[in-house]
Amino acid sequence: MLFGVRIEVLAVYAGIVIVIIAIVIVIKLLRKRFAKKANEQKAIVNEHKMPAAIFVLEKKRGKITDAKLPKNVIDQVPAIYRIKKMPLVVAKVGPQIVTLICEEDVFAKIPEHKNVNVEIAGIFIVSVKNATNKGKGKSKRKKK
Repeated sequence: MLFGVRIEVLAVYAGIVIVIIAIVIVIKLLRKRFAKKANEQKAIVNEHKMPAAIFVLEKKRGKITDAKLPKNVIDQVPAIYRIKKMPLVVAKVGPQIVTLICEEDVFAKIPEHKNVNVEIAGIFIVSVKNATNKGKGKSKRKKK
């Protein structure tokens, strides 16, 4: 007995501490790997983005498998994003009507049924250049 505690109990506690330390180290390594991967993807997106004028027809959150996207695009999307609901924007780009994907902060900035200048990389809306979301739900007339 050491300090009134059995050696077997100390061994169990030591084992638990070692497992917890190992889990923390693995999480840090995975976080570093995912951050590196995300930075590489952002660099690729920034390299291929181009400005475009779109007319937003509809904004919705839905599964990417339910969107009207080509099968080869859906096959390239990671499995986690096929299950998860994503912000989708149905817009008219030039003469075609396409479904675009964006992030939540960009999705909030895009007004519905308006012309918007955006930066697009493939089917991904990178950023919104100008969107006038003024007067939404307000009357243009002055009250007397």
